[in-house]
Amino acid sequence: MTASVALRRALISVSDKTGLTEFATALAARGVQILSTGGSAKVLREAGLEVTDVAEITGFPEMMDGRVKTLHPAVHGGLLALRDNPDHVAAMEQHGIGGIDLLVVNLYPFEETVAKGADYETCIENIDIGGPAMIRAAAKNHGFVTVVVDVQDYDAVLAELDANDGGTTLPFRQRQAQIAYARTAAYDTAVSTWMAGAIGEATPRRRAFAGTLAQGLRYGENPHQQAAFYVSGETRPGVASARQWQGKELSYNNINDTDAAFELVAEFDAAQGPACAIIKHANPCGVAQGASALEAYRRAFDCDRTSAFGGIIALNRPLDGATAEEIVKIFTEVVIAPDADEDAKRIFAAKKNLRLLTTGGLPDPRAGGLTFRQVAGGFLAQGRDNGHVARADLRIVTERQPSEDELADLMFAWTVAKHVKSNAIVYAKDLATVGIGAGQMSRVDSTRIGRRKSEDMAQAMGLDQPLTVGSAVASDAFFPFADGIEALAEAGARAVIQPGGSMRDDEVIAAANRLGLAMVLTGQRHFRH
Repeated sequence: MTASVALRRALISVSDKTGLTEFATALAARGVQILSTGGSAKVLREAGLEVTDVAEITGFPEMMDGRVKTLHPAVHGGLLALRDNPDHVAAMEQHGIGGIDLLVVNLYPFEETVAKGADYETCIENIDIGGPAMIRAAAKNHGFVTVVVDVQDYDAVLAELDANDGGTTLPFRQRQAQIAYARTAAYDTAVSTWMAGAIGEATPRRRAFAGTLAQGLRYGENPHQQAAFYVSGETRPGVASARQWQGKELSYNNINDTDAAFELVAEFDAAQGPACAIIKHANPCGVAQGASALEAYRRAFDCDRTSAFGGIIALNRPLDGATAEEIVKIFTEVVIAPDADEDAKRIFAAKKNLRLLTTGGLPDPRAGGLTFRQVAGGFLAQGRDNGHVARADLRIVTERQPSEDELADLMFAWTVAKHVKSNAIVYAKDLATVGIGAGQMSRVDSTRIGRRKSEDMAQAMGLDQPLTVGSAVASDAFFPFADGIEALAEAGARAVIQPGGSMRDDEVIAAANRLGLAMVLTGQRHFRH
């Protein structure tokens, strides 16, 4: 492979024409001959540039609605020929094939077409064939050919030419080749993923994933781990699509926790009133609804003020100035909301380390989609936990019936429990969490931890009894033994919601009856490991 290659001839065929005329004009000014196709050629000619149609060098017109135009030896020979191989050079001379030193291609907008909800036939027509073939050919022959697949690399190409007397160096071409292969891989991933869904293939034989770098991160969960943030192109509102108004760059843990917070708060319909979730280490430490965003925040904060320090705050309504004034009283890492008013932005501006993100909307908690987790030698894929239980789905199994207020708190606690790491226990009262036990190996331990946190907060607030007294409790999975119910009763709980399904359900229900608790079953669990 040669170290530097002069750029004399370029083939340009792009769907995204952003910056095209400026880039092509700069190439022409450097003496580069331009070959092009269809719409790209038309745009360049209208800009006053001299362009050779690919049809002129292939001897064939574009045909079949543009499906066939670049799949020809005159094109692929020009991309694949090894310039230092005498046999390849002889073949080029024999068949009148000119070398192509630069390929500029971005692909049919398949991902955008799918995102718009186009029908099957339209999506199929937006699968590019000639583009990926040329890209892969040019990238394979990067010893001699430079390939560009992203408009953001136009300036880098021109800078490279200026720095190397009109040529490109091998390291530059290698970098561009890697980018090119990643692009075609991502494109094929989008096509295969869409098609699996379109034909109802829930577990396709091969599953591919792709992402585009959003930002490099200083480190991962710990300083010795390298990390970066990639976006998938999914249109779901959240941390990946949010606008950051201020504060230093998000860290790996910030991104993970902010996503958890926003997904949780989105469970509460903004039309039904404000809600706030405070997250620490991917677990909620306080969640509440309120008459205003300020009230919701204060009530969430009062569940566990200690853990809230340095946490992530998510709101399901736009952030206002009064709520912002309250939030800045303690250190907070990130605040995420659908929007923020000017007063809130002004108040936060004085806290340079606080990140403010706005998303323009809430993710749909009922929407489908896949989640992934890596294991040694592979990965697990599953549908997003979009399970939902309505009041009509509940089955009351105890002698005591829950009151209307208890039912409201049970539904609230159940919603929160879905977002707490297993084993999860959530105490709630008046639509606010008052104790949360998360991530324990024993459900009884989670029960006791939630109570202890409630006792700590009651002491801090000068109350004479734990906040869990009179509460409703949600358990993300069934109680395997009656001891969990006994622990809830000791904490002062009055009602319990759980999936049911244990071999000892009768014992558990009997314990609830004996202790005067109301119990409802959902028939659905929410493990979150």
